[in-house]
Amino acid sequence: MGVQGLTTYVEGNRQFLQDVKFRDSRLVIDGCSLYFRLYFNHGFDQQHGGDYDAFACLLTQFLSALAACNIQPYVVLDGGMDPSDKKFPTLRQRLQSKIKEADSISHGRNGSVLPLLTRDVFTQVLIQRGVPLVQCPAEADWEIACLAHQWNCPVLTNDSDFYIFDLPGGYLPLKFFQWTNLNGKASHRYISARCYTTNSLCRWFGGMNQELLPLFAVLTGNDYGTPKDAETLLSLLDVSAFRRSGSRGKGRAPSSRIEGLFLWLSSFPSPVEALEEVSRLMGETGGRGKRGQKGGLSSQLWAAMQEYHVTPQSSLAHWFSGSQAVPGGQTSTLTQLPECLSWAAAKGLLAPLVVDALVMHRVLLIPQVENSKLPSSHCSARAIRQAIYGILLQRGQDNMTQGRGRSIQQFYGAEGAVHSQDVRIQENISRGMRGGRGRGGRGHGGRGQGSVLPTQQGVNVGFNTEEAAGVATMQTQGSSAPMCVEEYDRLDLNLKKNQMEAHPLKTRLCMDTLGQAPVAARLGVLLEVLGVKESALNPAPIHLRLAVAVTGFWLREAIPTPSQLQVQALVLGMVYGELSWNNQPGSTHHQQAVPQPNWAAERNVLAGLDRQRMRAGERRGLDIGVAHSFSQWQACLWSALCLNQLLLLPLPDPNLSWLFSGTLVHGLLRYLKSGRAAESLLAGASLSGNLYFSLLDAVRICGSKAHPSSSAEGRGRGRGRGRGRGRGSRGRGGGRRGAGGRGRGSEEINNRFALLMSEEEYDDD
Repeated sequence: MGVQGLTTYVEGNRQFLQDVKFRDSRLVIDGCSLYFRLYFNHGFDQQHGGDYDAFACLLTQFLSALAACNIQPYVVLDGGMDPSDKKFPTLRQRLQSKIKEADSISHGRNGSVLPLLTRDVFTQVLIQRGVPLVQCPAEADWEIACLAHQWNCPVLTNDSDFYIFDLPGGYLPLKFFQWTNLNGKASHRYISARCYTTNSLCRWFGGMNQELLPLFAVLTGNDYGTPKDAETLLSLLDVSAFRRSGSRGKGRAPSSRIEGLFLWLSSFPSPVEALEEVSRLMGETGGRGKRGQKGGLSSQLWAAMQEYHVTPQSSLAHWFSGSQAVPGGQTSTLTQLPECLSWAAAKGLLAPLVVDALVMHRVLLIPQVENSKLPSSHCSARAIRQAIYGILLQRGQDNMTQGRGRSIQQFYGAEGAVHSQDVRIQENISRGMRGGRGRGGRGHGGRGQGSVLPTQQGVNVGFNTEEAAGVATMQTQGSSAPMCVEEYDRLDLNLKKNQMEAHPLKTRLCMDTLGQAPVAARLGVLLEVLGVKESALNPAPIHLRLAVAVTGFWLREAIPTPSQLQVQALVLGMVYGELSWNNQPGSTHHQQAVPQPNWAAERNVLAGLDRQRMRAGERRGLDIGVAHSFSQWQACLWSALCLNQLLLLPLPDPNLSWLFSGTLVHGLLRYLKSGRAAESLLAGASLSGNLYFSLLDAVRICGSKAHPSSSAEGRGRGRGRGRGRGRGSRGRGGGRRGAGGRGRGSEEINNRFALLMSEEEYDDD
């Protein structure tokens, strides 16, 4: 949420903020505020697609600073959209603004656009560090306030709504939280901060009743919107009225509308009397401002004020204590998900896009820095998202077609059987999804689903002739209305709503029993959508297989076609990430000892790759075509991560912190464009070189038109702008591959590389 102008007012009046030495305490953290603040306030790259490695390192330093001061963080994240739709106009406005800011950045001008994968990196680092985390079904502010109220501890955020919530432990604005400069002796470290409480503000205005603060918020305007008539009311509260109530504000005349409104409110003993005055000013009768009565501005204001009513018990407190109960009970939108998925969502292991698509039939696609004259980068990942919608909305379709002749289940088979591939998957890949719980909201029950009916256009893509005929039969016996999700995306520099059809898959999975489906079946669905055969991924380490499959998908789907040098730069970036990841103190990436390679050579490769980064202040402007291409790759990866999580991680998510760095990949591409070979950056480092060639080979196979499992190819063609052209001629490989790595046992090579550079091995060097 957010109250207009309140942050500026409070920060301009130091009497509302108390200096504190913060240590030895719980701390409830607004996760979204934190990752925005960390990324934007430390000058990380936005032009080239983001520097996720630098951001992850900073986040790790932040968590270490808390630990040094014996501060126990509990991170709460926003989830999907509010099902009440109260905030949707604000979300649309923000999205439109970000589209224009992204375009401004692409031309070297000012703007602030968070790189696409920042939230995913943030969540992944927290999970790796064992930080307690919960993702709410929708807006998290109220849940954060209730938890902090019950625990009597402060909240760390940038959200001005926390100047309104009554929090005994106070609100610590991120702006004044000096975590980079710890003070005190080693055993008594503390962080200098400033703390706000509603008591301090209300005392300043003559002991104003704290219950009047929510009325101030909704009159002034917050993200949930202010009733239209409120502007008329505010115009009636002219300066003379403010001055007449000035005696309750230490005799000062108001210096702003905010202060004047506080002075006016301080003249009332409670919200009831204030709302009665509202009724009088607006010509309403009958005391409509009182609790439980309807109609009129005062009643609308009363209803809006309840957003700030904090309950004494928080469902999140039970969550963080390890309770088996689902936070929020039956009112949560997550109850529309199967239990295994609601747990994943609560643990931050299921993207909000998935919840929004199921509950709201609506998703918002995050703008990126790209060429605004071309179709949105998200168009390249359309087929992946359509598959996600198909999985999510199939259940509703099944319900609608029961008793109408041939149902979807009859078409796919009564048991929904799938033909499993011969896969070798470690069982612990999916174990990380167990043990969490979903949370509830504030009584905003699920809504917006309505009737979901089978798709009509293009439904036979990916099916043989006989199967396509079966689908056509279902359509004639059911309804012709397609299953669709509203997607909000960029068209030129404007926000546009598109009706995106959900696509059924050849491999049938029932969402209600997804948790019982074998890993092989879920992996089969993932690979079907990405158009990849599992054997093509075997040369890659298991934690990079999803990234390799996505890169192959990007080669087939991106427009314009990515160049061979762009592929090489991406793969070199992955090699750099592997070296960096294994070089991190306390790395858990190693499971067993391996023969000692030439560590010095590997370190030289790491340093040599890092020297190719684009540095801040360089005169050369952004290559907008390259930026657009890599934005398409990120869009494909983002959608594939959503699908992989929906399928309960049949492949492990890659370590995003070390998978892609925009300044590095752009710099590596510049190096390759100068005519120098990729091999020159890998000289003398056998494991780095072998990994590079293995990944390049795998990407080349996955991106080939002739790849036998490219069933995703063609899905979505001819649908929407910028599409409709065949992408079959994308059989490009990885460019200059050299001789290394071809005849070796690539699986053995990469298993060895995956165990590189443990701390113990460094000690032996």
